[in-house]
Amino acid sequence: MEKSTVIGLVMGIISVFVGMILKGAPLSALNNPAAFLIIIGGTVSCIFIGFPMEQVSKAPVLFKLLMRAEDDGGKGELVKTFIELSQVARREGILALEGRVADIPDPFFRNGLSMVIDGNFVSDVLDAELAVMEERHAEARSIFTQAGTYAPTLGVLGAVVGLIAALGNLNDIDKLGHSIAAAFVATILGIFTGYVLWLPFANKLKVKSAAEIGHKRMIIEGILSLQAGDSPTAIESKLMVFIPQKEREAIKAAE
Repeated sequence: MEKSTVIGLVMGIISVFVGMILKGAPLSALNNPAAFLIIIGGTVSCIFIGFPMEQVSKAPVLFKLLMRAEDDGGKGELVKTFIELSQVARREGILALEGRVADIPDPFFRNGLSMVIDGNFVSDVLDAELAVMEERHAEARSIFTQAGTYAPTLGVLGAVVGLIAALGNLNDIDKLGHSIAAAFVATILGIFTGYVLWLPFANKLKVKSAAEIGHKRMIIEGILSLQAGDSPTAIESKLMVFIPQKEREAIKAAE
């Protein structure tokens, strides 16, 4: 599980609730079904209007990605794999790698290695695949980006609706005060969901996408090095560029 996502959600909720208590606002003020309907229902309706059904149906998968932790040791294992492949290729020839293709779980890596063995133009195909993947990721996270822009505006809409109701209670001071307070609950919900949930979710997906793209660029560099017949030492040096210095030291210490 991605701990930072859970910690952020918990801290965000606690900050709002505790902040309300410290400001003297009762938590019972949040018990406003109309405000939730305008903000949550309105945001969801905007997403359905703004995106095709095929893209909206992928939203549950995006939530799973937000909660899934990345494998920190993947790059170190990738370096070891390429070193082993380069040793086999230099000793027995590039065609000897054909027996290793089935052992590679990553489809992107497996496809690239197969093209090297077949003598195809690896760089153009893999770069195109990477560009398409990056565009696909950008389209997916735009759902949260747009939700983050819709929600605060709907909060203003909810406040206006609440104030219209409040104006009908001008002769009753108690009801007027309650109606005005209820009107701004929609604003709170709109700002909270927009800036504490949807936009941070979009940014987290952007960070995860960048990490995946970096991992695949590392694979492309290793495959091209295999195709060029580079030595294991040269391949290791090239791939270490993609790994932070502290992790490089840990990998070197484990060898």
